[in-house]
Amino acid sequence: MSDAESAGPVGGEARPSGHPSRPVTISYIAETAGVSVPTVSKVINGRAGVSADTRARVEALIDAYGYRKSSASSRGTQMDLVFDEIESMWGVEIIRGVQRAARAHRVGVVLSEFGPQRNAIRYWIDDALQRRPAGVVVVAQLSQEDHERLRDNGIPFVVFDPTVELPDDVPFVGATNWAGGRMAARHLSGLGHRRIAMVAGPDDVLCCRARLDGYRAALDAAGLPVDPALVVSAPLTREGGRVAARRLVALADRPTAVFASDDVLALGVYDAAREAGLRVPADLSVVGFDDLPLAALLDPPLTTVRQPLVEMAMAATELALALGRGEQPPQVGLELATTLTVRASTAPPAGVRED
Repeated sequence: MSDAESAGPVGGEARPSGHPSRPVTISYIAETAGVSVPTVSKVINGRAGVSADTRARVEALIDAYGYRKSSASSRGTQMDLVFDEIESMWGVEIIRGVQRAARAHRVGVVLSEFGPQRNAIRYWIDDALQRRPAGVVVVAQLSQEDHERLRDNGIPFVVFDPTVELPDDVPFVGATNWAGGRMAARHLSGLGHRRIAMVAGPDDVLCCRARLDGYRAALDAAGLPVDPALVVSAPLTREGGRVAARRLVALADRPTAVFASDDVLALGVYDAAREAGLRVPADLSVVGFDDLPLAALLDPPLTTVRQPLVEMAMAATELALALGRGEQPPQVGLELATTLTVRASTAPPAGVRED
């Protein structure tokens, strides 16, 4: 028996005495069977990974209680968009995309933010199960059990720009982060830079790791070593970018160019450069990632890798609605292409003539 099958009762729900008088939940079946919610989900959806004895026990309870997966026809006419926190224009661009696609389908949008402690997740899920939205675009980090609760109650969801590895059957929309990171570093090496630093995002964020790997691949292709001293991880904030860039520009052999893992980090790099008396791009070239509206407004305007956030959010909304209609998409994961937007923050290093 697997660990998932031997898991104890699921907390958070009172177990009714005798045969339940209200509709049975998947959590109640799991508690009664003495297994986990994901195990019950596997049985309901006919997936492997459950022993024959456990499957028979769970199926008997499903039959006894008359549990049925919710039908698509009972869903409402609203989309849910859920964030952990909305901290920058990055989140605003996603909201714009979801609203644009939802409006085209005459569907409303309910926006939820869990907050820094993420203590509103359970409340939101319970509320969503009652309201039965037409679909959910998930920017927040939900657990596997949260995904299972949505799925087994017939609520379609799509993860937006996942920050962790997802199971193969979880639908998502992302961007070509590795290609974008390679594009940024290749642009800088093509200008003649040889000391190219990176202000990377947190190590445990999937898209940041992909951008870092792309940066490394570009340096390797250009015959440049990856100097560990030139790679600094930072929180995805302006202050994080400022602190990381201060370390870089203080090096005895400082970099002539910096690739920041997002535009907000790049804004912090600008701050650190100015504090050190460096001019962008005469003394330090800077490339960002995302192409938020602020990128074109900086002085100088920021060269950045465009992540099509609005289009990604629209695609995630369309996919969630299609799943809600019972359609089977050709693929559960979709990555939209990134492109380089060259502005005035990059130039050849001092002493190198541009051909």
